[in-house]
Amino acid sequence: MEAILDFFSSLYNPDKLIELIRSGGYLVLAVIVFAETGLFIGFFLPGDSLLFLAGLVAAKGFFNVSVLLVLLSVMAIVGDAVGYAIGYRAGVALYKREDSFWFRKQHLIYAREFYEKHGGKAIVLARFVPFARTFAPVVAGIGQMSYPRFAAFNVFGGIFWVVSMVLSGYYLGQVAWIRDNLEKVVLLIVFLSITPILYEAARNRFGGRPGASSGRRLPPN
Repeated sequence: MEAILDFFSSLYNPDKLIELIRSGGYLVLAVIVFAETGLFIGFFLPGDSLLFLAGLVAAKGFFNVSVLLVLLSVMAIVGDAVGYAIGYRAGVALYKREDSFWFRKQHLIYAREFYEKHGGKAIVLARFVPFARTFAPVVAGIGQMSYPRFAAFNVFGGIFWVVSMVLSGYYLGQVAWIRDNLEKVVLLIVFLSITPILYEAARNRFGGRPGASSGRRLPPN
């Protein structure tokens, strides 16, 4: 149990995360990106900061940045495709599933609201939003979005997410201030990624908008 807790804590410590990236190499990065987008257990994984730091490590010559971009883009796309398949086959039964350590119904409901608000574009936008990143493809599957349409958003979103975050780390990591203040930079990335969640929570609390009910309809596909 202690080893598991140490692993979780390392995911949000820039120095330890860099060490994990270096020691695990391409395999660890590929598994984490896939798990975050394709498995329910991925909702706690630090996707944006992970990709940024992977780019930073690549700038130091540890990775081939071209290989990194292709590999992680493929894993992000495959991950979303798996999430879609889970939602398509499991359907609304997922909303009746009991909460557990690995699954929170609240995250699924948030992703559904995000999807209802943005439609198909949510598959792209959710890449940059924790929780929504993991559950948006599941919700698209539940809503039975046509697969060709989903695939188009998935491919574009997966490539755009990986390329933008990895190259940000690759080029900004060469700036001395960024290298010397990694913890602050990672915290800023995390804060920016959860800003949509904080905004929606504040609007629901102070704007008087009632929360979505389980019976709300998904947008047409």
